Amino acid sequence: MTEAAPERSARVVLVDDHRMFRTGVRAEIGRTEVTGIDVVGEADDVDSAVRVVAETRPDVVLLDVHLPGGGGVEVLRRSAGVMGEGSGGAARGASDKSGGERREGVKFLALSVSDAADDVIGVIRGGARGYVTKTITGADLVNAIFRIADGDAVFSPRLAGFVLDAFAATDTPPVDEDLDRLTQREREVLRLIARGYAYKEIAKQLFISVKTVESHVSAVLRKLQLSNRHELTRWATARRLV
Repeated sequence: MTEAAPERSARVVLVDDHRMFRTGVRAEIGRTEVTGIDVVGEADDVDSAVRVVAETRPDVVLLDVHLPGGGGVEVLRRSAGVMGEGSGGAARGASDKSGGERREGVKFLALSVSDAADDVIGVIRGGARGYVTKTITGADLVNAIFRIADGDAVFSPRLAGFVLDAFAATDTPPVDEDLDRLTQREREVLRLIARGYAYKEIAKQLFISVKTVESHVSAVLRKLQLSNRHELTRWATARRLV
């Protein structure tokens, strides 16, 4: 007995700087005849993500928060135009009544190992429709993709509270211009340095080289006009980033 074809379909782009993770996600959700998900493109950094999204106009982009070139927030900023323009298709339960496909803007779902509040709030403010962690199951991810395509907001347990707190607060603090100078990856390195991690430990946790960690630390110190990691730790602690 053959398996029934899925009633819906959605075109998806995977954006993550770890090829093995992209391969795993594609294997899990990309069996189009079963899931209805058609993976139409992949990217591993900000520039390639912006290009692939613009070229393919998918229904949903699965977007990692930490990427070379500025992070997920930078992809959202540079892709703002396609969020409101007509995409090539779907989240298709099918065509509209006039016989043509529904054309809606590209929607973004953050898919990240990070569950830090500032990461969640940053990409949501940037335009993402939801945020799920990489502990999500394949079936739940497929469901989340279709919900995002339909315009719903989707969050892993606990993460929605960060967003509600951030947007419901009446005493929202002013924008921290110093912090805004840092890329998402630099912020992650900053937090780990402030927590006392050694360079080798940071490199292992973020899947980058020790030399890259050193480059990020130098950039952070320069941008914040600090002299050493002790000053950096005090700076981060004062802003409750630790």
